[in-house]
Amino acid sequence: MGVSNVVSVLLFLVITNLSNQNIKGIDAFHQIYEELQSESVESVNHLHRPSFHFQPPKHWINDPNGPVYYKGLYHLFYQYNTKGAVWGNIIWAHSVSKDLVNWEALEPAIHPSKWFDIGGTWSGSITIVPGKGPIILYTGVNQNETQLQNYAIPEDPSDPYLRKWIKPDDNPIAMPDYTMNGSAFRDPTTAWFSKDGHWRTVVGSKRKRRGIAYIYRSRDFKHWVKAKHPVHSKESTGMWECPDFFPVSLTDFQNGLDLDYVGPNTKHVLKVSLDITRYEYYTLGKYDPKKDRYIPDGNTPDGWEGLRFDYGNFYASKTFFDYKKNRRILWGWANESDTVEDDILKGWAGIQVIPRTVLLDSSKKQLVFWPVEEIESLRGNYVRMNNHDIKMGQRIEVKGITPAQADVEVTFYVGSLEKAETFDPSFKFKPLDLCKIKGSNVRSGVGPFGLITLATPDLEEYTPVFFRVFKDTKTHKPKVLMCSDARPSSLKQDKGPLAKDRMYKPSFAGFVDVDMADGRISLRSLIDHSVVESFGALGKTVITSRVYPVKAVKENAHLYVFNNGTQTVTIESLNAWNMERPLQMNEGAL
Repeated sequence: MGVSNVVSVLLFLVITNLSNQNIKGIDAFHQIYEELQSESVESVNHLHRPSFHFQPPKHWINDPNGPVYYKGLYHLFYQYNTKGAVWGNIIWAHSVSKDLVNWEALEPAIHPSKWFDIGGTWSGSITIVPGKGPIILYTGVNQNETQLQNYAIPEDPSDPYLRKWIKPDDNPIAMPDYTMNGSAFRDPTTAWFSKDGHWRTVVGSKRKRRGIAYIYRSRDFKHWVKAKHPVHSKESTGMWECPDFFPVSLTDFQNGLDLDYVGPNTKHVLKVSLDITRYEYYTLGKYDPKKDRYIPDGNTPDGWEGLRFDYGNFYASKTFFDYKKNRRILWGWANESDTVEDDILKGWAGIQVIPRTVLLDSSKKQLVFWPVEEIESLRGNYVRMNNHDIKMGQRIEVKGITPAQADVEVTFYVGSLEKAETFDPSFKFKPLDLCKIKGSNVRSGVGPFGLITLATPDLEEYTPVFFRVFKDTKTHKPKVLMCSDARPSSLKQDKGPLAKDRMYKPSFAGFVDVDMADGRISLRSLIDHSVVESFGALGKTVITSRVYPVKAVKENAHLYVFNNGTQTVTIESLNAWNMERPLQMNEGAL
């Protein structure tokens, strides 16, 4: 991904009149703070700093690049500003781990140094090529701001740490031709090997407002040729950043598939990050390797209203196949949503969410996501609650853990849905609008009910994560809305009228595809000071929020279970843990 600004700024610009903004950069939806890019960080403020999420000791980070498992180590490369807490001076930073929890920082893998990347070493991927070892594919920017695809190789492929990387002089390996937009041509995917003897990779682009995924082929991983037509494109979606393309099994709902898997019982996933909205979406469909065409199933929208890996503050995601445990793992970036000044003062910006496993749901209509099991090694003090009724207007505090740094799993029993409010079909593709209108306090028949995180006892500040159940008279099935609402999360006041001076406190929402035939629904939230990652119905709908309370911080934060619906809801089971800090988080050469 290219020049990026905080999610709050970008979304504000989308919603407001762009023509009135004085924006610098390659694309109208990017903003650069040149005067702040190299402003040194003298100290780091830990008030809202997460404890068990991946981040470097200081400065700005964004996209995860080329996660890979190699010679007993998990490698994560990521976009990093070496000099400040806003976007700029971007290099490929590099960290390694044995368990996806504890991380050691190594020296950077690549940085701008040659004519084909002197203007930037932007996002990409890593592929393990038999006989050659890991190879990085990345987007470089030349002095004319043209985006080029390049490769880098390890100096010593036998080194499990892959400490040193070389950028050969025969770069670039792919350049935009006369039919393409040279300032919108980036983020090559992990490559896969096909039966016809070619390697293939996908590169994101656009033509006017049409999002495009180009496919490139190579026999030797050096000489790449663009296919005659895109593997897929879609009108009115804008630039497709950080594409991801991988198979999932239609019969095995427990294990992931490597990219080169070929079999009859598979679907493919095409995910793109939309530069216009700063959200991602994906489709499921069929890939024809002979024609190099991907055709979505058509069961869900192919565009802004499509399915998402995460319905919240989550962008530029990347998956990789973990050979160690036969699983596909998702990484994603959660940017700050406080102000630029706040980022400068605290000395850091951006985190990677907890890595998640990716599987096809047994319905075969969507993916499901779940935190990797290794994160459970950080669980400490434990409390539980069983068979506890919550009547209308009640909230019950979860005590005995550290609410600002916790892992909470709860299963609700709702029972009959007769009292559920009738669903208005005009909101079919508008869960966010519905959440904004209803919130967590407007009563309904069934819901809202869920968790109140990072709260003060008087609810001056709180971030609710909750469900609201409707009756869909067309399908005769429940329509379940899941929300994570940051609007009441902080008492902090805006510092000015400009977007960069305003904290972004959105409500996020998505529908959860469950029939609730047994009257139950589950919710899991990972709470880490300024981030709340929530997983509805075992990962069918996921929402990440970034919040910055003034009072509900550290030991002054509280956690509640609540119900504001007229129908009593039962906490069938609740399990909650303190989350400890990893023993190591990026100490080292960075």
